[in-house]
Formats: sequence, structure tokens, C-alpha cells
Amino acid sequence: MYKLIFLLILLENLVFADIDLVQTYRNYGIKEVEKIINKQLINKNYWNENIKNINTKNGYYESLNYVVMCNKNQKEIKIYDTKKNDIIYSSEVITGKNTGNKKVEGDLKTPTGVYNLLSKLDKLDPFYGPFALNSDYPNEFDSTLNKTGHGIWIHGVPYKQSRDPYTKGCIALKNNKLIDLEKSINIKKSVLIISEKNDLNVNKDDISIILSQVYLWRDAWKYSKINKYLSFYSKDFKRKDKSGLNKFAAHKKRIFAKKQNKIIKLTNINIIPYPNDLNKNMFKVTMDEDYKANNYKFVGKKILYIEILHNQMKILFE
Repeated sequence: MYKLIFLLILLENLVFADIDLVQTYRNYGIKEVEKIINKQLINKNYWNENIKNINTKNGYYESLNYVVMCNKNQKEIKIYDTKKNDIIYSSEVITGKNTGNKKVEGDLKTPTGVYNLLSKLDKLDPFYGPFALNSDYPNEFDSTLNKTGHGIWIHGVPYKQSRDPYTKGCIALKNNKLIDLEKSINIKKSVLIISEKNDLNVNKDDISIILSQVYLWRDAWKYSKINKYLSFYSKDFKRKDKSGLNKFAAHKKRIFAKKQNKIIKLTNINIIPYPNDLNKNMFKVTMDEDYKANNYKFVGKKILYIEILHNQMKILFE
């Protein structure tokens, strides 16, 4: 019953040309309706229509409410509210002494990329102002590139002393502006994008490609179509242990050979543009995954770092 209700709600938001889904349900049942819906989810044209009135300039967000965007060249930080579709905050900042993307501990550079804000840190040295918001640099993708360093924060400035007009890699701003920033967001519903560009200007077509191909990837996974599944992985793919595509493919071939029945639900998809110095059209894709197979269940976050290459989604890290 719950499955039927979900599908009927979904149908209200889908555009199906020349398909009478009520009659399909009456004549063939809910599984046939589900097949039709799945065909739409893997159809790029469906997503083009679905997002045509959505502002995707700063990415596509189903469950993240705030995008904190730091432009290192402009020395500026902004907050984009994904629900209001508006910039709700801006401030001048200071960043690392040296320009470019952070690579190693002590290089005095602010990283370029996408980071989670983990928590609010107080009881710090007064040099950092009233508090700091710490990030997860180096993230999972950074680690595959052997980047080092830690303690990349958004913090304030000393109360009673002057400081240099640069940091060791953090993002610093006036204390009153830091307080305003923290009050403007929910850390758990936010993401930090650090860039050297003036504007993210995400191509809407890229969003449609990713959404349709995420569902193609899911179907290949669900129905154990190993060659189709592996076609979504980049030759540069790395796992957390830094092993590459060959080891991953061998592992998946053994699992797919079992032809297990699987249920894979993907919800709350966020597509975050990923600034980088690799000359890649990159995104971080996050989603909630509900996976059930014969002897294994998983409910949690699925995270993909991907690039768009020749209109294809290629997974660099999972």
C-alpha cells in the first residue's frame, strides 16, 4: 500500500506523453507502472523538463539548504539559500597567504573543492575570535590525491590585536560577520564550496545528464549488468584504500555473478559543483541509499565524486 501511495504521489510530478497510467495500473498492475516510471528516470529529456524552472547555477539540491561559497580570488564569502533561491549573506574574507590549491601541510594555501562543515568550535585561542566552524579537509577525494594538512576552519579575528592580512589556509572574517554567518545557516544542512572562480555557473544540461545517469547506474547495479555498471567508472577511479578500477571491477564481477535480487532506493540527491585544478568538469553527488539484497542491508549516505566527460558520468571516487 505504501509503495502504491508513493508511486501515485510521484505520478503527479511526472510528465508522460500519451500514457494512461491509471489504465496501465488497472490492466497490468503496479509493477508495470513502476517500469514506466523507471524509464522516465533514466531519460535525460524527462530531467530537462523537470528542472527547466529550477535555478541550478549553483548546483542541484534536494536536501541541502545552504551553500556557503568562498571565492578566493575575490576574497568574498556568500551564502546561497537553496529554498529561497537567493544569496542571503555576503562578507569580505581573508584566505591563505599563498595562492593556488592546497596540496600539503604548511603550504599556506586555502584548499579548492567541496567540504562539509562539521561543527562549531568554541573555547579557542582568542586569536581566532569567538568561535570557528571546522571543515572536513582533506575530504575523501583529497585523500586519493595524497593531500595533507588539517584544521581548515572558518574563523574570526583577534579581539585585541592586529593580524596579518592572510591566513595559513583557513578562511577568516570579522567577528560580527562570522556571528551573522553562523546564525544564517544550519551546519547539518550546509555545504562549503571553495573556488577561485567568480561564479559557479553550472550547466543545466550537466545536471540532467547526472540525474538520468545516476538512475541508469542504479539500474545496472540492481539488475547485475556488470559491463554497463562498470562503464560509469573512470579509468582514474580510486577507492578509499587508493586501489584502482581493476581491483574494484574484479570484486564487483564476483558479486554480480550471484545474480541476487536487490532493492535500491536513492533519495535526497544533491549535485554540488566541485572546483578543482585537474581540468575536470567535476561534481560531488550525495544521496540517501536504501539497499536490500539477500543477506545484506544498508541505509545511509552514498557519496560519488564524478566528472562529466563527453556527456557521460564517470565516477572518480565512491
